Amino acid sequence: MSTIRSEVAIVRGGLMGCWTAYFLRKRGRKVLVAEKDYIGAQASGVNFGNARIQGRYPPQLPLSLRAHELWEQIETLIGDRCEFEATGHLRIAFDAKEIALLEAYAREAQPYGLELEIFGRNELKRRWPWLAQATGASWSARDGTANPRIAAPAVARAAKALGAEIVEGMKIAAIERTPSGFRLMTGDGVAIEADQVLNAAGAWAAEISASFGEPVPLFAAGPAQFVTEPMPYFIAPSVQAVDGSIIFRQARRGNVIVAGYPRGASDIAANRAPVAAPKTVAHMARLIEVVPALAGCHIIRVWSGIEGYLPDMLPVMGPSSDVPGLFHAFGFCGHGFQLAPGVGLVMSELLVDGASPTPLEPFSIARFASSTPPAQRLAEEFDGALVRPRG
Repeated sequence: MSTIRSEVAIVRGGLMGCWTAYFLRKRGRKVLVAEKDYIGAQASGVNFGNARIQGRYPPQLPLSLRAHELWEQIETLIGDRCEFEATGHLRIAFDAKEIALLEAYAREAQPYGLELEIFGRNELKRRWPWLAQATGASWSARDGTANPRIAAPAVARAAKALGAEIVEGMKIAAIERTPSGFRLMTGDGVAIEADQVLNAAGAWAAEISASFGEPVPLFAAGPAQFVTEPMPYFIAPSVQAVDGSIIFRQARRGNVIVAGYPRGASDIAANRAPVAAPKTVAHMARLIEVVPALAGCHIIRVWSGIEGYLPDMLPVMGPSSDVPGLFHAFGFCGHGFQLAPGVGLVMSELLVDGASPTPLEPFSIARFASSTPPAQRLAEEFDGALVRPRG
C-alpha cells in the first residue's frame, strides 16, 4: 500500500474544491484534491453558468459580493477569463404580487451593498423590446455569466501551477480520524494522510458527513437544460423569471441556453441525470411566450446535472461541529457557480487562520443536529417525488 502525505486533503474536484486548493497554495499549504471522475464532471461543469448576485438569501450576499470581486479579476487570477462577462441579470415578474416581491427584495438587499433597479412594463419594452409578457423586473447590472464547462478545469490548472496535487480518477472509499489528523483510503488501496480534510463532495457529501456523526438530509436533483442552434445575437442580459419557470441567456456565439423549474431527480449511483422530454417541450414553449423572436429555432442538445440540495435551500459551509480538522462546503442547491471563488477563499481562511471575515453562521452543519430546518419553495422548484415526506 502506498501512502501520500498532504497538509489538506480535499474530497472532489469541483469548483469549490479547486478554488480552495488555489487559495491554499497562495498561502503555502500543501494540498491534494481527490476527484473520483474528472475535474468539473458534475454540477460545476454542467450548470447554467449564471454568475448571479441578485435573488440570493440576503445573509449570503456578503459571500456572493466577495465572490464577485474575484470573478471580476478572474483572468488576472488564473490566466483564463472563462468567458466571464458582466451581462447584467434581469429578474422578470408577470403580476403585481411578483413585482412586490422584487421590490421587497431590493429593500432587503440594499444594506448588504447590492443596488437593484426596479423597472415597469414601459421601461422593459424600451430597453429590451424583444421581451414579451413581463410586467416588471429587477435589474442588477453587475451580475454576469461564464462558461461552466471550462471554469473548473481552468481553476484546477491554475492551482496545479501553484503546486497543488490534483488527481483525477481517485475515489475515496473511506475516511477515518487518526491521532495526528485523517487517513483517507482510495478504492485501489492508496492511503492519503492529512492534517485537515475538506468535504466538497457535492451530491455525495452526505455520506462523508454522516460517517463523522453529522447526517444531513441531502438529496440529488438537477434542472432540465437545453441549448438552441446559433441565432443572431440580441439577448444581452441573463434573464430569470421570479418563479423560475424560465431561465435563459444567449452566448456571444449565438446559442440560447435555457433552464427552468421544476428540477428532476438525479441518480448518484448510476451517475446519470436524465431529462424527461415533456420538460424540454414545456420550457421551449415558455421561452417562445417570453421571447417570441425565438419561435422556430431548433434545440441541439439537452442535459441536466447531479446537484446536491438541502430542504432549506441553503448550503453547508464551515467547520465540523464535532470533528476538529474536518470542514464542509457542499449542498449549494444549484446556486453555487457564482459563489465558488468566494467559497474557496473563505474555506482557505478557515483552514489556515481558523476564521474568516465573511459570516457563515447560517450555513453551519449544526443546524441539522436536532431537526431538519423548514423547507422553502420545494414544491414549486422540484418534481413531487423529490419533496414528499420520507419514511
